[in-house]
Amino acid sequence: MQFEPLEQWIWLPEDRYPDRQTTTISSMHGDQGKDGHYTVVRCEKTYALGKAIQSVHVRTSGDTFFRLYVNDEDWVTGPASVGGDFLRNERVRPQHYATEFDMEEDCPGFAQGHIRFSATVRMRPTQMFEYSQGHGGFFLTAHVRFADGTKTVLRTDEDWTITCLPAYTGVGTYDGTLPPDEPVAAKRVTNHWHCLTSPIPSCTESRILPENRKIIVPAGETVEAVLPLGMIYTGYPWVRAKTQGILRVELYCAETDEAGSREKYTFAHDDVYMSTYMHSAGKLRVKAVNEGDTDAELTVAFDPSCYPVKVQAKTTTSDDDLNLVLDVCAHTLKYCRQTLHLDSGRHCEPMACTGDYYIESLMTAFTFGDLRLAAFDVRRTAQLLRYNDGRMFHTTYSLIWVQMLWDVFMLTGERELLADCEEALIMLLERFETYLGDNGIIENPPDYMFIDWLFPDEISTHHPPKALGQTCLNLYYYGALRTAAKIYDMLGESAMSAKMTACADEIQPKIIDLLYDPERGLFFEGLNTPTPEHLLYQYMPQNVDKRYYRKHANILAAYFGIMDKPTCQSILEQVMTDSSLGEVQPYFAHFLLEAICRNGLRDKYTLQILENWKEPVRECPYGLAEGFIKPEPTYSFDHSHAWGGTPAYALPLALTGIELLEPGYKKIRFAPSLLGLTQADVQIPTPYGMITVRQEAGKDPVIDVPDGIEY
Repeated sequence: MQFEPLEQWIWLPEDRYPDRQTTTISSMHGDQGKDGHYTVVRCEKTYALGKAIQSVHVRTSGDTFFRLYVNDEDWVTGPASVGGDFLRNERVRPQHYATEFDMEEDCPGFAQGHIRFSATVRMRPTQMFEYSQGHGGFFLTAHVRFADGTKTVLRTDEDWTITCLPAYTGVGTYDGTLPPDEPVAAKRVTNHWHCLTSPIPSCTESRILPENRKIIVPAGETVEAVLPLGMIYTGYPWVRAKTQGILRVELYCAETDEAGSREKYTFAHDDVYMSTYMHSAGKLRVKAVNEGDTDAELTVAFDPSCYPVKVQAKTTTSDDDLNLVLDVCAHTLKYCRQTLHLDSGRHCEPMACTGDYYIESLMTAFTFGDLRLAAFDVRRTAQLLRYNDGRMFHTTYSLIWVQMLWDVFMLTGERELLADCEEALIMLLERFETYLGDNGIIENPPDYMFIDWLFPDEISTHHPPKALGQTCLNLYYYGALRTAAKIYDMLGESAMSAKMTACADEIQPKIIDLLYDPERGLFFEGLNTPTPEHLLYQYMPQNVDKRYYRKHANILAAYFGIMDKPTCQSILEQVMTDSSLGEVQPYFAHFLLEAICRNGLRDKYTLQILENWKEPVRECPYGLAEGFIKPEPTYSFDHSHAWGGTPAYALPLALTGIELLEPGYKKIRFAPSLLGLTQADVQIPTPYGMITVRQEAGKDPVIDVPDGIEY
């Protein structure tokens, strides 16, 4: 018999704090209270256990954000995000996550039997990836083993104290003139959370202390300063003030030269503030106003946060500019890996952006190697699909999830991942069957998004009309069916595999017949037939009369191999040489790079495509720009966007020609090529250790593969 993990949740007593009990469940659903009752508290308890501690196993979580200190050392920031979509944010998410970690006997205080737990807990979602159960709460369970072999269990209860911190007045605002309330006994509250245990470790945080970080603010004066961080990081501002009077501070976290995201503080005495709001910053702009009669001192720092990195592979070539591109791609990826993959540290979008996370997962496979976060993203997306009847906000992204499921399985060899996601896969593909029209292709979806971040004829391809999105959506569907057949083969479900194959075989000729122009040898982007009135809404505009020939549908046709290889090669030749087909952003360049590899054109075009990254990286070597081409002149790209980092995957793939013949790297094949470079060294992390492939012009490649891999 297996028991539910022990969770005794505590919060402020309702009789003392009736207005600080409930909150909004998402920052994207703002009609549940004026401000979501923004509240920050400190929960704490000191245990003097009387004998030496050998180890402690902790399981803990909070709603909506918590930072846990043990014996005054920062241990965990959490919880792991449930994921979320842009749809149905009026509903409480059915799951919440707890973090588990172990502490050993060398921790300070353990020899004396001393443990002090202190958690700063913020109630209210402030970012799109944060979700609440609608109630404030915190729990901790600690299993303690003593040096003499005995054990005890510690847990949050009424013996803990809880202190309301009204100085935290709102998102990124702090008023140090408001003292903490008197500590009160915590109140046990209903367990609304029933946490699943997060399968990933807590993010790691460090501290960057910029040069000239100590700012002297003379009495009655205003001082402004810019503090570069060296690179663009995702994390939290940290500020220490020494003052005897009122010191007002505005802090802007800017990636480059844009205004950035603001926090605002008032200090009335010596004080330390640490933000609970995630920012992306390459420099900190500070404005401090000293209203007191004596000089004040301000110290400003930034605490980057990321998924823990134990291994980092590196690809280096004879092209220094290309090496810089790879470095910036890897750096940006590192800080987009939090408790879920983020599209960027600036946007902090929810799990909805599967296209981004699919690319980031492949990048991870060739950089950090630890794919637990990618597998967690796959499972959380499956949860979204299950809860939402197979529906996600972005139709194309929901289909890309099928490819992500397969590729993460192939990289990890974790067969349970396929089994865990089968129910969601069935629901997703059954939903798409309902979108088929009388002509046999997708005609009636809720939208055609997302294609790319471009505006041809001032029409957004984020949510395009049928004429700019239909072919891509049909090709994603075709690819999902072929991939689903492989998934069911692996699961031993021969009937389901045959069904998926039959569906793909049926739609393949219809897509070609209706959406391919044999005279031009190209696919066009969609039919010009009207969209039914009942389907029109914000993200489904009425169709247009113009027939569009662009790169996107043709790239996907070659990527999914919907026609024979010579035809796909001919299509790609036009994509690479015909400027009338428009542009692609870094996101879609991923599919282009993959398509040329699959169709035998990597030697001819890989380096040409990668040239697109060099100028943006030279302009900003601190983080990865969101796009190549501004969709409109005033648009400001962020520089923390890992969806454009595919060179960190595409180049080592093209250099090595690595192919997984069996899941989990058990059997692989290489087809090395220098692509026109004179030298290249590639490292690829695997579950068995590091693969290295060294190439030099005029010499045979040198390949080193760990034991356990057949190649």
